[in-house]
Amino acid sequence: MTRAPETLLAARRLLLDHLDVQPGRTVHTDLDPAEVGIVGDPAHVGGYHCGTDRVRREGGQIRDYSVTESNRDRSGLAEWACALDVGEFRVWRDGRVYDLPHLSAWIVGQCRADAPDTRDIREVIWSPDGRTVKRWDRLGKRSTGDSSHRWHTHISYHRDAIRAGRDQAGLFRRYLTSIGLLAGDLEDDMTPQQFAAILRDPTVVKELRRLPWQYADEGHPSAHGILIAKGGRVDAKLDAILTAQQGADARTILARIEQLAQEERARDEAAAARDAELADLVRQGQDGTLDAAEVLRRMGELLAAAPRD
Repeated sequence: MTRAPETLLAARRLLLDHLDVQPGRTVHTDLDPAEVGIVGDPAHVGGYHCGTDRVRREGGQIRDYSVTESNRDRSGLAEWACALDVGEFRVWRDGRVYDLPHLSAWIVGQCRADAPDTRDIREVIWSPDGRTVKRWDRLGKRSTGDSSHRWHTHISYHRDAIRAGRDQAGLFRRYLTSIGLLAGDLEDDMTPQQFAAILRDPTVVKELRRLPWQYADEGHPSAHGILIAKGGRVDAKLDAILTAQQGADARTILARIEQLAQEERARDEAAAARDAELADLVRQGQDGTLDAAEVLRRMGELLAAAPRD
């Protein structure tokens, strides 16, 4: 008989404790108990929501993708369901709104970055907008999902991890901490390579920009905050910086990124001042304060002194 493992039940309880804002009431802004599922209903056959008794078989042989496509799943097959479905919710914190697409994009970003607490996740089937269905697959074998994933996100775990009883609530604990629903500091434990992996996924970066800045010790913005809050030309250069800084610690990388941001601001301020001087020279030429030759000479000096990108 397929059973729900304690590790996924713990993750389910954590989500409901903090996202079921009005327990006992069914409202569209709440993550209600019926919207967080582990074991498939009696009609459900095949896939990670099923244990040994309900995986797909043909001619006595297992033909279920949740078993056959990975050695981790073949060796871990047991009575446990190995998937978690998360339904729609909406919570407000410090004037910001957090919802299922936000959570899903955050999880996919963490998976792409190979964060340590995502390495047991096989796949995430989700929607960034309630219309388009996307699929992240660790094995790179599958890329689609059915339309039901427009309103719920499916997370599959490799069967060997569930059979071993490894904690699966830590990732959700980090998310709830990042949006301020759980107390605690986020550790800047992502490597430069992990930052770069997130930066290469424009869909995930777009969603992550909705996250608030997180502050580490001594008031310094954390690596997560730096990644999502700088914007503009700074973001475009982050990948090169992080590659150049491979092996450096998080504080060194943060200092280099902040230096770049300051340089960008200084260049913008200088350009604005130069534009103001040019506009003033035009006005002096128009009102006769300066003759045309003098206006052109001074404009040439200003433009010649401007730094080249």
